[in-house]
Amino acid sequence: MSQSQQTLKQPVSYSGTGLHSGNRVNMSLLPAPAGTGLRFRRVDLEGRPELEASADHVGDTQRSTSITKGPVKLHTVEHVLAALAGAGITNAFIELDANEPPIADGSSREFARMIREAGILQQAESLEPFRITAPIEFTHGETQMTVLPHNGFKITCTSADKAGRFTQFHSTEVTPQTWEKELSHARTFCFYEEIEFLIKNGLIRGGSLENAIVIRDDAILTNEPLRYPEEFVRHKMLDIVGDLALVGRPIQGHVIAVKPSHFANTEVAKLILTQIRKPIEQAQTFGPPPALSAEKSAAKSETRSAKPEIKAVPASESQAAPATPQAPGAPVLDIMQVMEVIPHRPPFLMVDKITLIEGNRIVGQKNVTMGEPFFTGHFPGHPVMPGVLQLEAIAQVAGILMLRVLESTGKIAYFMSAEDVKWRKPVRPGDVLIIDVTLTKMRGKIGKAKGTCLVDGDVVSEAEVTFMLMDR
Repeated sequence: MSQSQQTLKQPVSYSGTGLHSGNRVNMSLLPAPAGTGLRFRRVDLEGRPELEASADHVGDTQRSTSITKGPVKLHTVEHVLAALAGAGITNAFIELDANEPPIADGSSREFARMIREAGILQQAESLEPFRITAPIEFTHGETQMTVLPHNGFKITCTSADKAGRFTQFHSTEVTPQTWEKELSHARTFCFYEEIEFLIKNGLIRGGSLENAIVIRDDAILTNEPLRYPEEFVRHKMLDIVGDLALVGRPIQGHVIAVKPSHFANTEVAKLILTQIRKPIEQAQTFGPPPALSAEKSAAKSETRSAKPEIKAVPASESQAAPATPQAPGAPVLDIMQVMEVIPHRPPFLMVDKITLIEGNRIVGQKNVTMGEPFFTGHFPGHPVMPGVLQLEAIAQVAGILMLRVLESTGKIAYFMSAEDVKWRKPVRPGDVLIIDVTLTKMRGKIGKAKGTCLVDGDVVSEAEVTFMLMDR
C-alpha cells in the first residue's frame, strides 16, 4: 500500500563534534522536493557536492557506516539517517561543513528533537514501500541476519560481545511512535579493552562519556543512568534502522538479527536492493524493448547508419528461422557498430557482425582468415584457431547483447568465468564462425549465458560463461 512522501516543514540546525574525526561540524536538515530521497550535501567542498544515502555508496564499515562517491566521503551517517527514516521522512537534504555528522550524545535523540522542531510536511506524491517477497539471509562469522516477509517493519535483535557478556534481546514493530520512544534514545557503547585499538586506528577522536557508554569487565561507565534496561541491543537496532535507510525507500519486512554489525547491516541493505531491482532487470533483459513513439522512430531512422535500433523479434514472427544459425545477409550490427558497443579492437576483436537479436538470444559472425595473427604460431603448417579465442568470441557476443539491450552506455562486460567448456572440431582459415548465445540468468550486474560456435552447421565449441557489467 502506497504512502505519502514526507519532508521537513522548515530548516533546522545543530552544531557538535564528529565521533571518529573529532572535527567541529555544523549540520542542517532541510526540506527537499518529492523524489529527492535523503541526500547529504558537503557545503565545505567546492561546488557543494551531494551524495545520495544509498547502499551503492557504502565504503568503510569499521565501527560506523561511511558512504563515498568520488572525492565526496562521509563517516558515521547511521544515527542521523535513523532519525529521519524512523520519523518517516523520505526526502531531505543533510548539509554538513565537515566529513561526519555530529555525534551529539551518541544516540539519535538530538536529531529526533530537530525533526520535531522542524515539523513534518506530507507531500502530494506517494511512495510504495518495498515488500520483502522472499527471505533474505546473511551470515558473517557469529553474525546472522534474516529478513522475512511482514506487513510492517519489525526488528528482533540479540546482541552480545565475543565473551557473551551483556547478552540482550529486544523486539519491536518500528513506527514513528515506537522509533522515538523505544530506540532513538539508545546510546552507542564500546568495551574498555577496545579503546586502545580504536585510538591507534584513528577512530573515536571525539569520543567521551558524554557521547558513549564504556563497559569495563562487569562495570558500566556512563555519565547518567541507562536509558533503557536493554540500551545496548536497542542501540544495535537503532543502527539497523539507519543502515537500512540506505535502501532508499521504506521496507515492509521482519529483520531478525543476531550480533549485527554495520558491515552486516549494509550487506543486507544491498541484498534488499538486489531483490528490488531483480524484476526490473529481468524485464529489461528478457523482454522486448519498449515500443518507440513515431517521433523517436523517425529520429532512429535518420541515424540508423550510426547507431541502428535493435528490436526483439516476437516468437510468432521468428518461427521460420532455421534451427541451425546461418549467416544472413544484412547485419543487425556491422563491424563499426559492434565497436561502438564493446571496447575490443583488432587483433582481439572476435566478432565481425551481429546477424540476429531475438529477445534473450543473439547470433554473431566471425570470418576466420589466414591473416589472423594467431595463425603465425598456432600452428606453423597446420593453422588452427585457438579454442580460448572461440570462448572469447562467445563472451564478446554475450556482452554485446547485455550492453545493447540494457542500453548500458559507458559500461563494459568483464569475462569472469567459463564452465562446461567443450571443443569439438578445429576451426581453420576460410571458416565462417557463427556464435550463437542465449542469456540464461541475470542478477544485479552479473549475467550468465550459454554459447555455441558453429561452422557449416556443425558445433565446434560450446561453453557457459559468466560476466559482470562494470564502468569503463
